[in-house]
Formats: sequence, structure tokens, C-alpha cells
Amino acid sequence: MKIFLRRIRAFLQISILRIVSISAFTSSLYYFILSSAFRREHLAVVKGRLKYYHQNEVEKEAFYLLRRNIHRIEKGLIMKPRRPVFALEYIEETVGSYVKIMTGPKKEISEKNLKWYSDVLNHYFEVVDIKNPKINSSKLIFEKYKYDLDVEKASIPYKRNFETLKVSYEDFLGLAKLRRAVRWYEDKPVSRELIDKAIKAASLSPSACNRQPFEFRVFDDKELVQKVANISWGTLGFSHNFPVIVVVVGSLEAYFDERDRHVIYIDGALASMSFMYALETLGLSSCPINWPDVKKFENQMGSLLGLEKNERPIMLISLGHPDKDALVPFSEKKDLFELRSYNKTKN
Repeated sequence: MKIFLRRIRAFLQISILRIVSISAFTSSLYYFILSSAFRREHLAVVKGRLKYYHQNEVEKEAFYLLRRNIHRIEKGLIMKPRRPVFALEYIEETVGSYVKIMTGPKKEISEKNLKWYSDVLNHYFEVVDIKNPKINSSKLIFEKYKYDLDVEKASIPYKRNFETLKVSYEDFLGLAKLRRAVRWYEDKPVSRELIDKAIKAASLSPSACNRQPFEFRVFDDKELVQKVANISWGTLGFSHNFPVIVVVVGSLEAYFDERDRHVIYIDGALASMSFMYALETLGLSSCPINWPDVKKFENQMGSLLGLEKNERPIMLISLGHPDKDALVPFSEKKDLFELRSYNKTKN
């Protein structure tokens, strides 16, 4: 009977999905009437956009707007050939955001980031044609508020020094093979210094327009570790031995448009992978824990961490000193031909 009912349910699901997949409108109608699966995402995206514009226009901080535009200027600076005039459509907005940062509270902005903003803008005004009235007026405003510069150590585009690279492919492949999802750890504390080193390495991961719309919420208090770990289904049976658990949280306030709603997951995942590799080099191991979009879990995690509606958990990562006697899954990976294609098109 159970098998029969499952088949009936599957048949109905297929029939409904076949009907509503006719168009974008019918699929939207399906999620509006029959399913609430995306309602939290809709709310998070709207709240994020609201906070983005509120930050720029009301709070006068413009943090993410400035980071994005400074990186856009950097990309203009490295073009080959570099145009004598570029960034005209957003240079006034960028300098205006810079002024907001320089005249507002700087408590959450590091010195190195203030230096980066200033150095890039200063270099921009050095190399572009300042005869353009828009550029010239923006330069005059920038000069009035610019941060103290160290020209010899400017945070501007540079040529990489490839001679310093000492990691071979074989070394990296060995690290990739060594890293596995470790679920069993030694009963010993983990140095915060080591965790911070791994996060520092993770911060160097690529991020769209260098916005870095994520943070690592680290828990090493035993009681809190259990509270966080036990929210997810994915930790059943082994969460009791976690010395540390990390919640990677993404913030949708970094974006002005719905088109970027998935970037928190992309950027957060890139940083998380770097974080886990760095842990291995420090004698620590980790286990990435899937975070399914389940309303109950989302609400519990949001309540425990005090998340705003525009903030979303991306994944959990347990970590600690690995139990050297414990086993790890073999987890055979797909072969190269299953993952890779060259020049593959419809025809």
C-alpha cells in the first residue's frame, strides 16, 4: 500500500510539474498558490535590497557600493590598452560614496580598506584625462577628503611575483586528496589563532566585485556548539564530539538587484573551500555540513544567531584536531570525462 501511494504521489507530482513548467508565468503561479518554498528567499532578497538602498541614502555609509565601484575602477586600470577616460558613468557616485565613508563613523572599516579605496582613486585620477569636467570635479572633491597616502606601498594593481610560488601541482593534489570530511575529533581545545589564520587565508578567495558578502560565525563554547550543530539534520549521531562549529552567513544587503541573489552562496562557498584547505595545513580537519532550505531550521538558526531577514545561513563547518584512529568515507569522485568537456555546444 505504501509503495502504491508513493507511486500515485509521484504521478501527481509529475503531472502538476509538467503543466506548470509550460512558462515562467505558470511556474510562478505554482509557487504563489501551491508552494511556499521560495517565500523566505523572496523576503530575504527584498530586505537585502531595502537595506542596500537604506545604507546608501539614509545611513550615508555606502559600504558595498564603494567596494564594488573601487573594484570596477581597478578592472579599468588593468585594461590593455587602458583608455584615457573610463568609469565616467559611476565616478561621481564612487567619490560621493567615498566621502560618506570618510565623513561617517569608521568603526567597522579597517585601515587597510580605507587605504585601498584612497589609493585606487588617487591612482585613477593620476592616469585618466582630468580635462573631462566630470572627472575633474570628482578629483577636486576626492582631494578634499582623501585618506593619508603611502605612495611607495600603494594598494593598486600590480604585477604578480611568480618566483615566490613554491607549491607544485603535486603538492596541491596531495592536499586535495588528504582533505576529507572528518566527523570525529580529539577531545581537545582548538586554538583561535589557528582558526583565524585559516579565515585570513579564506578572505583571499575570489569574490564578485570584491564585496565579500559573508562572515564566519565561529562557536567554540561547548554548549553553543551543540545548540548550533543540533539544528541541522546533517549532524545526527556525531555532533556531540564537535570542538568547534562555524556558520557561514551570507548577507543580501550587498546587492541592489535580484540578479545577484545567488552570489552569497557562490562567494561563501569559494571562501569555505579555501578555509577548509587552510585548516588542513594547520593540523586541523573539518566537515562541511549541508544546509537545506528548511523553514524550521532557518527559523531556529536565525533566532539563535540573531540574523536579520536579509541574512541567510550558507553552510555549517565543524572542525577540530582529527581523531587519527577514526575512519573517513572513501567517497570516490566522478572521473574526469564525467566532469569536463571542451567547446561543447548544442550542435
